[in-house]
Amino acid sequence: MNFAAWRQPRAILWATAGVITLGFLIALEIAARHYGLPGPIVNQAREAIFPPKSGFLLYASMALMMVVLTWRQRFIALGTAVGIDLTILLVRWITDIEVTDGHYFGSGVLWVMAGCVVIAFTRRTGSERLLLLKGVGLGLLLVAGRKTGDAWLLITSKTKPEVLDPYLATADQALGNPSWLVGRLVEATEPVGPAVLDYVYVQLAVAAVLAALYQLRNVATERRFPTHHLVRTFLVIGLLGPGIYMIFPVVGPVFVYGADGGQWAVANIWPNALPSIDTPQAVPFDEITPRNCMPSLHTAWATTIFVHSRRGPRFLRYAGTFWLIATLGATLGFGYHYGVDLLAGVVFALTIEAALRAHDRGWEPAGIRLVAYGVGVFTALLLSYRYLATQMADLPWLFGPLLVSAMLSVIYAYLRTTRQWDAAPAATPRAVPQPEAA
Repeated sequence: MNFAAWRQPRAILWATAGVITLGFLIALEIAARHYGLPGPIVNQAREAIFPPKSGFLLYASMALMMVVLTWRQRFIALGTAVGIDLTILLVRWITDIEVTDGHYFGSGVLWVMAGCVVIAFTRRTGSERLLLLKGVGLGLLLVAGRKTGDAWLLITSKTKPEVLDPYLATADQALGNPSWLVGRLVEATEPVGPAVLDYVYVQLAVAAVLAALYQLRNVATERRFPTHHLVRTFLVIGLLGPGIYMIFPVVGPVFVYGADGGQWAVANIWPNALPSIDTPQAVPFDEITPRNCMPSLHTAWATTIFVHSRRGPRFLRYAGTFWLIATLGATLGFGYHYGVDLLAGVVFALTIEAALRAHDRGWEPAGIRLVAYGVGVFTALLLSYRYLATQMADLPWLFGPLLVSAMLSVIYAYLRTTRQWDAAPAATPRAVPQPEAA
């Protein structure tokens, strides 16, 4: 093994990121075990044999991994994964094992990825090894992100016995109670409308992979990844977002004010009637429902897909626009989020996107200002939802435009700054003159 390659700064950065990620996963595994459930590592490992819960996502992750392979290698990898899945399916059929909670396919992907790691260390050297490991890591990170998110959601439901939904329901009056309005519209379009929105909502990660594949289409020929791509932002959003859940636990109107809340619901009125809240306060809720509303990460992810699809072909731009609109409709129409969640989600996504791009440019002053402004607006939104909710409900003509304007100001600042960056690419370091030979 050539250890000299691992002394390079970029290799050290990748190794450090891998160690931090592994430590984070181990910590989540321990936390999940504390509550009597398997964590992300065990859940992922068991899918190599048992029916995966995320079959489509596993194949999407393999598609990301295959951007580092040649077309011949891609066909071999895909054929091997499908062959393993068919073999496992045949064994389950012969032994009469019924799949009740998961997909019939996907285990083959994990076997193929494990095989690629073995090939990287035994048949590749130098930059070829690093490229293949990066490809496998990219694919596994997508799946690990899903499992990590599941563990985070479990922790939020166990550690936050009270939720702050009444504050958001009150603040949402400044926006005209969009969740109640869109909820009635979705009900009016049954069964087609809810079916389409549900598919869009559930398959958001697959949509992200399709956009990412376009961005990464030249990795195999150029032998390197682009400086910035969609998957980076997607993963950072998933890493940081659940931390906000712990600060601002919210479950959504369909649970606190709808039938899905069962005995814990304050009232069963969503989306037919608006709640009457005199003084908002935290309310107790069950230890099962995730506190995953503030901010809306589905909105953040859909916003990121929309942003990254702008540089693609017309079909990809249309698809990015459709996925954003449909995701906003689903989050509100199914009662999973309040309108104020969506505003915060957009600001959250653009701030992270700006931070990643600013990092790539060496944290120029314009990038620092943009990120600081996004963080400031996001913080101001959270504080206003928590401490000015009553005032927002009393003065919707004032706070409604203010909330929307705050989001639009971040969008404007992002567009203005990134267009300047695109017009003037980051300067490359000047070469150090070498002394002439004597």
